[in-house]
Amino acid sequence: VMTLFTKPECTLCDQLKSNFDLTAMEVHVEILDTGDAGALAHLAWHGLVDTARKALPLLVLDDSSTVEDYDRIEEYLMDRADQRGIR
Repeated sequence: VMTLFTKPECTLCDQLKSNFDLTAMEVHVEILDTGDAGALAHLAWHGLVDTARKALPLLVLDDSSTVEDYDRIEEYLMDRADQRGIR
């Protein structure tokens, strides 16, 4: 399962969440805020704390590689949606 790391009040994060059926695409959303130690621990497990401090959203793929730029994430999700016949 892929993970999309987001944060509260993030316009780009919200756009991805509203433009795609992430559940159908098997993308788990984790919101990084002060109340969710589990999401932060998951981020740290991937070694992405510094990356997330610079920019979110951040997509971690099944193979633990990352897609870091909003436009690249959107393009990746569009391709995945097309492959799965989801729009």
